[in-house]
This record gives sequence, structure tokens and C-alpha cells, in this order.
Amino acid sequence: MTADSKIHSQLKDALYLTQAAWAVLADREGGQWQVLSAQQLTRPRQKALEKILSQPTVDAWLCGALSGGNSRSASLPDPNLGGARLFAFPVAASARVILVGAPQQTARHQRIWRMLASLASNGAAVSATNPSLLPELLAGLPYDLPRSLDRILSAVMRVVSSESAWLAIRRGDALDIEAERNAPRVKGTSVAMEANPLLRRVNRTLAEVVAEAGTPDWKLIPSAGARRGARFWICMPLVLGKRVIGVIALSRNKKLTPAEWQSLRELAAYVAPSVEVVVTFSEMAAHMRRLAMFNEFALTVSSAQTLDQIVKRVFGFLSRGFDTELLGLYLLSNDGMMIREYLYQERKLVSRNLSLSGHPVMPYLQKERVLHVDDLAGTLLPVLNSESRSALAAPLRYRGKPIGLLVLESTRAQAFNLYDDHLMFVLGSHLAGLVEYSRLREEAEGRARNLGLIHEVVQHVIGQTNKQEMAQTTADLLAQYFAFELAAVLLHDPQRNLIAQGFGGTQAANIKDMAKGLELPIQTGITGYVFNTGNSILVNDTSQDGMYKPLRGWRAASEMCAALRDGDRVLGIINVESSQPNAFTQNDLLAIESLAGILATVVTSADQYQRLQKTIQQLRLTQVELKTRMDAQRAAENRLVQAAKLAAVGEMAAGIAHELNNPLTTVSGFTELVLEEIPADVEYRAELEMVLREARRASDVVRRLLDFSRQGERTRARASLNEIVDDVIALTGHLIHTNGVHLSLELSEQLRWVSVDRNQMKQVLLNLIHNALQAMPSGGQLLISTAERDKDGRTWAALCIRDSGTGMSPADRDRVFEPFFTTRGEIGGTGLGLSVTYGIVTDHGGVIDVESAVGTGTAFTVWLPL
Repeated sequence: MTADSKIHSQLKDALYLTQAAWAVLADREGGQWQVLSAQQLTRPRQKALEKILSQPTVDAWLCGALSGGNSRSASLPDPNLGGARLFAFPVAASARVILVGAPQQTARHQRIWRMLASLASNGAAVSATNPSLLPELLAGLPYDLPRSLDRILSAVMRVVSSESAWLAIRRGDALDIEAERNAPRVKGTSVAMEANPLLRRVNRTLAEVVAEAGTPDWKLIPSAGARRGARFWICMPLVLGKRVIGVIALSRNKKLTPAEWQSLRELAAYVAPSVEVVVTFSEMAAHMRRLAMFNEFALTVSSAQTLDQIVKRVFGFLSRGFDTELLGLYLLSNDGMMIREYLYQERKLVSRNLSLSGHPVMPYLQKERVLHVDDLAGTLLPVLNSESRSALAAPLRYRGKPIGLLVLESTRAQAFNLYDDHLMFVLGSHLAGLVEYSRLREEAEGRARNLGLIHEVVQHVIGQTNKQEMAQTTADLLAQYFAFELAAVLLHDPQRNLIAQGFGGTQAANIKDMAKGLELPIQTGITGYVFNTGNSILVNDTSQDGMYKPLRGWRAASEMCAALRDGDRVLGIINVESSQPNAFTQNDLLAIESLAGILATVVTSADQYQRLQKTIQQLRLTQVELKTRMDAQRAAENRLVQAAKLAAVGEMAAGIAHELNNPLTTVSGFTELVLEEIPADVEYRAELEMVLREARRASDVVRRLLDFSRQGERTRARASLNEIVDDVIALTGHLIHTNGVHLSLELSEQLRWVSVDRNQMKQVLLNLIHNALQAMPSGGQLLISTAERDKDGRTWAALCIRDSGTGMSPADRDRVFEPFFTTRGEIGGTGLGLSVTYGIVTDHGGVIDVESAVGTGTAFTVWLPL
């Protein structure tokens, strides 16, 4: 029966005796736990168990069981596996453990599992004194460096049990820890041999070193040293010839016995050549992988469309091929003034532009061969990481001309070999051609893109005629499309006065504030030079240019300026600035000059359009003025006609009044005498009283005719129009209330006095109020307001009477001031009230207007001169 089938059968028997849910035999190899044999555990549950064993906390717990050689138990993380607790029984002198899942295990059951672990350990221990027992250990070592070193360390742990252990490989003057037992934190770290007295002693004496707790040597143990709680730390060198190629470090609670020392030394001597073979084979395999990477690089990187894509793919290949993310690419600008840095930081590609002057890579750009540096402390290369120990720097040359430098760094000393140098040289040569080709393509695409963006800007401003809007729109679009920090467009008139300005970009707000304060020095500096000469200029380092004048609160490092020219005349400038040196290229200047040429044409067209608009505006003003004069003349003619009508009617009324007044006086007088003398019961007394009433009514008509003809004396004095309104309201307030009309007054307190005849103005207001009350037989709203208002270019005192009555038709509204015209003849209207009102207002040099519509009410406005 084979060993595997035997342990499988033993696990089954033990499960039957202990009534456990399941059991497995697991082995730790290469830092990972693998299930060698399982009972009562399905395939899905076995995968779930392996996932639990890969957890760092569980791994440390099991390693502790192996180191101490004692069984352990803990709550099972996944209850779906079956059994509430997980029991671990280590197999002595091995990296194996029996794991049992069960609700609980009695002391008797646990003794059964320990016995099974003891049986599993028989034959597992390997004697290092007999090399014939090691073929399994060395079988297949050259094919997997981590696994091979882990198996070697497992063999050491079988010979000499320890609380923790690690195995390190020498690379240069440092030890790289590649395998560990019960010390997961130290794996992957590097320890400098010469910097540590104990390791330096091992390197120089080629003999083991032992440090005991409490002695001075105990404090010299390197940071990746003894496990906490151990009392002895043993460092066993792996020697080949007279050179240390690695070390094995052990932490123990007990001293090594002479037999253990003998076994450990023999095992170290036996595995040292194998370790050298494994490391050499691993480095050769890594070199072959890098060559394969270069082939992949040649196929994949060449298909990249942009320079950023090329750099990103190159960094990805180098990171995988050399196992480092400390990568840097430095490319010279076309003019040789700037250098563009590409760095690989936190798995992201970061780029920036810097001045070449004083840059650390400047001395290395002229090199023709790969620079191999094993100690970065003595070089001027830009260090990507303060912990870097070694580096490769490959110059990039195109047709004999240096164009950049590719740098790789590693935190390990002597991390690169001769094969890496050759590979980097070939890689750099190929990369130089790709970079140069990509630059030419990006330059052509940049020109096309700039022209396209300029076309977009032109599309927005081509139809504008307002120069201020044109300047601001252009500046905003330049900042938006080209990502300029400051874009300014300044336009001038033929007298060189600034007439329009636009600012865009992140610094636009500061410059606008300066422009408001008239502190913008546009006639000096680079802008002044371009405006005075008409020549465009590009300055990529303003600190080296004497013409540059900084602005308050803003200092540019790069500036370019182009003139807007119409023949020999400069119409304005376009100025662009950046806080970064060498921010602009000749392509950018070409784009700005193209925009300036088009914008100059737009400005010239706008000037012509504005002159045309000015002419059209003058014609419109003349037309308006002529219409105003015609309207005024027509109104004057209408007033003259109206005045002529009133004058004629007035003369006629005066004559009729004089002719009728005497007989009416006689009739009324004698009628009164007769009525006084006859008794009240005379049958004809009623007829005489009717005669008297009609005579008096006729006298009232005659009196009105006399008023209409404006016969009599008139006295005018400065008076308050508001007081006249108050007096009339005092007389008519009761009448207004009894008619169901709500009165509202809006009298201006700032109204100046007017020169009027108070009694005549009262008569005007009384007539208008009576008319309003007659228009609202069922009640309504009456508003009387006074204010100073403008009319016909002068200020008047305006008295407005607005009612919510029946209103008038347009035909009636046009005849409302004609004498004897009335719409209320059936109720005794004479048609003289508004005619008298019109005569009084015009006699005072005023005007009366009427606004009315059927169903919405009527508003009379009296305009009196101030």
C-alpha cells in the first residue's frame, strides 16, 4: 500500500472512531496550504476549506501549531463545512498538519488523532547526513524559484525544528528574503549585509552566527530577525567556494544540540549548489521572459496611436519584465529648451514639462551607451524612490541626435545584469524611433486640431458686430478650447484708444479687476511691442526676456502675442499667457496668427456695419422727429379748429344771451309778482309756477352760455392743485357716496403749485366728477390722482379723473368736446359742460386728454403747465 492510500485509509478509520464530521491532511508548500488527502469532504467544501487556509490569520495559527508541535482548536470560520470547531494536529518533522472538523472532541478522541499524526510522521524526517535521502527535495528545483526555496526551508525545519525561519538569497551586497516559516511579514524584504554587524560577520567568516537573548548580539539582530518570545537566533550561511550566496535564519527556544548542528551544517553545504543553480536558472528564465517581452513590445507598442499610449505600454512591459514600478522617461522638446517627464506613480502615468536647464538628466543625455548604476548614492540621476539602490539609464538617440533618457530603478542592490544592459540598449533604440515618429504625427494632428478649433472660434464671432462682445467671446473660446490660463483680446480705434477688451481663463477675474481700475499696462512690455510694430512674438521663458512686464498679482512664465492688422494699421492684439515655461509651440503661435488675421477682417466689417447702422439710426431719428412735428402740427390745427368753433359759438352765445336775458328777466319778475299777490288756491297758480320754473331754467341756460363765451373777469394766482381737489371733494363727497361710488385719492405730496383761477379749476373738476357719476348709475370706482408727469418734452401737473363706468365709443370720444354734443339728451344734458371745461383748460395754457372704451370706463387727464 502506498503512503497516500495508507493515510487516506487511516483518516477514514479515525473518523469512524471519533465521530468527527470530516478530516484532511494538509501540507504547506510555497507559502500556501494544499489538501493532500480528505475524508467526508465534498469537492466544493474542500475548495471552501482551502480558501479559509489561505487567510493570513489562519495561516499564522497553523504555522504556530507546526512550530510548537502541539495540537490546537478554534471556532470554524465557515459552519457550512460541518462541525463547529476546527482541530489541528501537526505532523512532527514536517510542514504537514491533520485538520479535523467536529462539534467537539474528547480527550480520548484527540489522543487518537495525535497517534495518527505520529504515524504520519514516520519516514517523513529526512537525514541531511545521507544525501541519498534528498532526491525528492531537489527534484524539479530549477523550475520554480519560490517553491524550490520554500521546499529547502521546509527540509531545514524538519531537521531542526524552530519557532520561525527565513531563507534569503544574496544579490549584490543585500540579502533578499524569498521564503519564510511563521514569519510572513519578512518575505520580500531586503537586508543590507555590510550595514548589519552580525550579517557582516557571517559574510567575512563564512561561518554561522548565534545570538542569545540578553546578550549584546541580540540587539544587533536585523529588523527581519527573531520571532518574539524566542531565545536563540541562528544565522547559517549558504557558501559556494568562498562566497556567501544566501543565509538561513532560525528562531528557537532551545539551543541546538551537537547532532542538530551537524545535520544543519551538512544540509546547508548540500543545498548551496542547488540554490545557486536555482537562482541562476531563475535569472536566465527572467531574461528569456524579457526577450519575449521585447518581442511583444515590438508588436504591441508599435501599434500605439499617441505618445502617451506608447509610454504607457512601454512602462507596462518594463514593469512586468523587470518587476519594478520605478520607471521614468525624459524626452527633449523639439527646440531643446524643455524636457517632458513621464513617471509611473501609483500605477498611473504622470507627465509634466520642466526646463532642461539644471535638470539632473542633462549630463546623461549625451551618453551613447546604457548607464548601469549599482549604487545611486553617488550619481546625479533623478531618483524616483528614496529607497532605490540600483538603476539602468538607457539614452534615446534618433539619427545620432539625443532625444531622451529611459530610467529603471530597483530597491535591490545590483538588481540588473549584463543581459539587462543589452536589452535596454535595444529597447531604447527602438523606442527612440517610435517616439520621434509619434511626435511628428502628433505635431501634424496638433496643427489640424488647432485649425479646427480656430474654425470653431470664427464660427461664433463671424456674425458679431459689437466689438466688446466679439472680444469677450473670442477670449472665452480661446481659454475653453485651448485650455489657456489667460487669453486676452484688446481692440483699438484709429486714435489708438482702447475700445474693447475681453479676458478668458483662470486668471481672467484678476485681470478684469485691473482693467476696471485702468491699471492695465497694455502699451508697454510684450503687448506694447506687438501693438507698436505689428509683429507677432513667442516668449517661452519670460524671466530671460527684458520686454516682459508682470501684472499685479500675476506673473506669466510663457507668453505669445499676435497683432490684428488691416494693412499697415494695427486694430488690436491677441495675447495668451501661461504660468508654465515653454507652454506654447510654434503651432500654437501659427494658430493664434491665423485667428488674428480672420478677426481683423471681422473687426473691419464690424466698423463698416456700425457706420452703416449709425447712418440708419440718424435717418430713423429724422423720421421720428418729422413725424413728431407733423403730429404736433396736426394737433395744433385741431386745437385751432376747436378754438375757432368755440369762438364762433361763444360769440353767438354771447349775442343770444344778451338778447334773451332781458325778456327772461321781465317774464320771471312779473311772474313772481303775480304769484305773490294771488291766493294759493287759485286754479291757474300751478300754470304760473310752471312759467316761473321754465323762465328760471332758461336763465340758467343763458348763464351757461355766458360762461361758455368766457365773459367776465378772471383772476389767477399760484395755488395747490391738491387743495382744489380737497375743496371739490368736500362739496361732492356726499353726492359721490349716495350714488354708491367708491372714491380713491392718489395725490402727490411733491406736486408743485400752478398758476390758475381757483374757481374755474373747481368748475372743471366739478364738471368731470358729475360726468363720471352719470356714467356710473349703478355705482363703481372713481379715482382722482395728481402727479408731475412728462409730456411733449416738458413737465406738467397732471390731474386725472378715472371712472369704471359705461365708457364711450371711438366716434363719441372724438366729439366729446364739441359744443351742444351730448349722449344724455334724454335726461336734460345740454352738451356744454365738457366744452366749457375744454375752454377753461386751454385758456390756462393746458391740455385735456380723454381715454375711454365701451364697458371699461373713462379717464380724463388735465395737463397744466408748471
